[in-house]
Amino acid sequence: MPRPVTVGLNGTPASLAAASWGAHEASIRHLPLRLVSAWEWQPYSRAPLSGTDMPEQWSRRLPEEAAAQLAHRFPDLDISTQQLTGPPPEMLCREAAEAELLAIGTAGLGALAGFLMGSVAMATVAHTHRPVVLVRPEGSARPDDESFAQRARDVEARDTGGPVIAGIDLGPTTDGVLRFAFEAAAVRSGELRIVYSWNPPVGYVQGIGGDLRWRADIAAEGASVVRSLLEPRSKDYPGVSVSVHGEIGSPARHLVEAAAQASLVVIGRRTNRYWPREPRVGHVAHAVLHHSPAPVAVVPQD
Repeated sequence: MPRPVTVGLNGTPASLAAASWGAHEASIRHLPLRLVSAWEWQPYSRAPLSGTDMPEQWSRRLPEEAAAQLAHRFPDLDISTQQLTGPPPEMLCREAAEAELLAIGTAGLGALAGFLMGSVAMATVAHTHRPVVLVRPEGSARPDDESFAQRARDVEARDTGGPVIAGIDLGPTTDGVLRFAFEAAAVRSGELRIVYSWNPPVGYVQGIGGDLRWRADIAAEGASVVRSLLEPRSKDYPGVSVSVHGEIGSPARHLVEAAAQASLVVIGRRTNRYWPREPRVGHVAHAVLHHSPAPVAVVPQD
């Protein structure tokens, strides 16, 4: 049975955008879609400000209502829903373990008390061992300012119009990022841009001549490493057009700049097999997640 594309919902514009993105992703990958919401019992739970339903009832309705609206746009898509009971980060990590990827929104307070999507998203990214895609809504409209169908069209237009950007660090743990990026590019426009960056090494000779020499040396060495990393993947995906961009300076800044016209940004998050209880997002991934206008896929890698 194929793994589904799973989306975590909390009722914010960001989570609705994630649902639209997830439905489109499941459709182009020919995978089922699973919509989930997490409800955690609180001793002093109150009804949300947006209505009279209790939080548990409201949480149960969320995936069902989203599924009904998405079914009109994707009539052939296999959609399932479920309400989960427990801490949202823990529940989302559990769902991610059984999914091809997990999509969640990146901004805003949900109508459930205490459900801050930003903190839930970061905790999920830091702990899961499956790819997580963070989606931010187009614009800053509230849920009642824009129809769900229009939001879905906006997300779909971005997702199909630009290249996939993959940020790599030229290390041996890059294979997971490249594999995910090639797969994503193959089902989209077929264009993949590889971005890697470096900073001037400490102790290199100063001056114009020395500056030119170390730039040329590092650029040549980086291009050689990238070619060796791309060769096996390029053979597996001959229809994907690949371009390589080596930049000097902050990796996060270059990735955020490239994301302006991208359909998806793919980055890695290093995990530590010896210290699995010490999650680490990394400063580059942290900056890209907070500033990229395009959806960002975070791929865990040992």
